Formats: sequence, structure tokens, C-alpha cells
Amino acid sequence: MSIGIAPNVFANKKCDEKICREAWSKLCGNIGKVYKNDAFKYVHPVKRRPNVFLYGDSVSIGYTPQVRKSLKGKATVFRLFTNGGSSRNFISNMDRMRKAMFQPDLKGGWDFKWDLIHFNVGLHDLKYLANGHLDKKNGKQVSSINEYKANLELICRYLKTNFPDAKLIFATTTPVPPNAKGRYEGDSLRYNQAAREVLVNYPDIVINDLYTITKPHQDEWAQEPGNVHFNEQGRARQGEEVARLIADNL
Repeated sequence: MSIGIAPNVFANKKCDEKICREAWSKLCGNIGKVYKNDAFKYVHPVKRRPNVFLYGDSVSIGYTPQVRKSLKGKATVFRLFTNGGSSRNFISNMDRMRKAMFQPDLKGGWDFKWDLIHFNVGLHDLKYLANGHLDKKNGKQVSSINEYKANLELICRYLKTNFPDAKLIFATTTPVPPNAKGRYEGDSLRYNQAAREVLVNYPDIVINDLYTITKPHQDEWAQEPGNVHFNEQGRARQGEEVARLIADNL
């Protein structure tokens, strides 16, 4: 696996690790205690090493440590400061992170450009909620197919406008198991198809088909029956696949 040296190096040498660590801790809050893995540990940029950004929900939180392990010494892997949620949260989350961590908003903050952004939205769009709780019977779906497509279109435009030099990879939504709480089996396929209909207009955005990677092992990798999350084996395999696609596109 070969990764070239990225051209994005620090233009401003005043990036202060202490300031950045404190800002990151404040931005993340207690979420690291909720997920109990290393996904939210502070990562500091390294000169002359590609900077990779992971955006996603709790599934991506699960595989983040494996991506970092697989790309250790080859790329610096950052992730979103929280669970990315639905497609409607994407732009506001990105803007919040920029203002909290990057110069000029944070004096002494990060001063680099993303070389690659790996992103996913979908699992929180297709779920049904009633009074803030998962509920297929009485709940309303967070985003209809049409709303999801419109939001994804805005996301693609946002990324292309604000990060024109970054390579973009979109990950398909992993399968919903039978009897999942608040979600219907088969909806991942429908939303992934909708995503492909949007991405056909962005041929330079690479598609990482995590759905197809995961589906044959859905029972084997599940944390428990009906759970949309994955065990250690599943998280490791997904992370390896994400890292492989990242390495191939740097």
C-alpha cells in the first residue's frame, strides 16, 4: 500500500498543540465516555503527512480506531467531534468544527487543508422517531427519500465548494437487520440507491460500498440480533476496508 506525500503542509507555524487539545476537549464534551473507544481522542496534524477526515454516525465511530491503526505512519486520521446524525446535520456540524478548531476562528488552531474526506449519512435519515425515541409504529421517518437526496445534493455542493482540493469518498449505509428498533430492514438499500442517483452527477466522488462488504456477514458481525451496530470483528473489517479505499485514493 503506497501513499504519496501530500502537498498540504503548514503555512502558519503558530498551530499550538495545547490550544488545539483544549479546544477539542471542549468541542467533544463527554461523547468519548459514551462510546468508550479511542475514536474521539485528540489527533494533532503532522507536517508532510496527508490529513484524512472521517464523517459519519456511530458505525463510523466504531471503525475509526481501526482506520487509524491501518494508516498509522501513512496518514493522520481525524474524525468528526460527535455522532454525525442525519444528512440535515452535516453542514452545521462541519461549520461548527471549522470554527472551533481551525484558524482564524481559533487563534493558534489548526492551519491545514483536508487531503481526503470520507463521509456517510443515511442510517439516521431512514429511522423513525416519536417524541425523540425510536418507534416504527408511531414515529415519523427523519428524512424521506426525496429529502435525503436533496440534503445529499447540498452536502456534495458544500464539500466541492469548501474543499475543492480534497479527494471525496462516500460510504454506503450498512444493512438494517430484521426486527431493528425504529428502522425497517431493506431501507438501507433504498437509501443507498437514492445516494447513487445523486452521486452520478459527481463522478469524481468515490463510492465505498460498505453495505456490500457487510451484508454477507451481517449475522456474524452483529453486536446482537436487531442491533444496527457491529462487534469487534465487524468494526475491524469495516475499518480495514475504509483504510484501503483511503490509501488507494491518496
